[in-house]
Amino acid sequence: QITSRLADVFNQRCEVNRRASVSGCVINTCGWVKSSGYQALVHAASAFEVDVVAVLDQERLYNELKRDLPHFVRTVLLPKSGGVVERSKDFRRECRDERIREYFYGFRGCFYPHAFDVKFSDVKIYKVGAPTIPDSCLPLGMSQEDNQLKLVPVTPGRDMVHHLLSVSTADGPDDNISETSVAGFIVVTGVDLERQVFTVLSPAPRPLPKNFLLIMDIRFMDLK
Repeated sequence: QITSRLADVFNQRCEVNRRASVSGCVINTCGWVKSSGYQALVHAASAFEVDVVAVLDQERLYNELKRDLPHFVRTVLLPKSGGVVERSKDFRRECRDERIREYFYGFRGCFYPHAFDVKFSDVKIYKVGAPTIPDSCLPLGMSQEDNQLKLVPVTPGRDMVHHLLSVSTADGPDDNISETSVAGFIVVTGVDLERQVFTVLSPAPRPLPKNFLLIMDIRFMDLK
């Protein structure tokens, strides 16, 4: 659903921007190529109506995509350069933390982010996705609903510390927050339950541009 929305936005841009329409786009996917990851690859190819798919050193994935993608999609198998190794989980985590740090502090610390308090009552916090209910717990005749994109309200608490939050540009909960663009990102550095406020690190000064926030599983500890 989110990928389809992203493709729609890109197509809208192409309609008003001739240069973007002529050049098209390059979709850089992740290394998750099995099960749901593979389905995500096929869906992205369909949503963006891609005409060329380049597979790097994964012959099985190449054959599966050749089988499942439309015949007009050119699928190419490319060899991996000599000496290239797969990145470890720890290395990927360090790279992710470094990108988050650059978002707030800039390259080599050229930016100066802002720290300020946000009242619990001034914002609405949600997470995307709800736990799946076992079929045995459903009322008779009820079918399982897709909870992957369901918005679940989150009560502010100490467990938010170090979590990254995206600031949605939605004006209300009826705006389909999970598909709405984000104005930017903040990270929670502290929670004060007595004062009912939490402290955030933000690339822009207060106040927050909107009051609808989405909490992520991604954590960032500002140790440097």
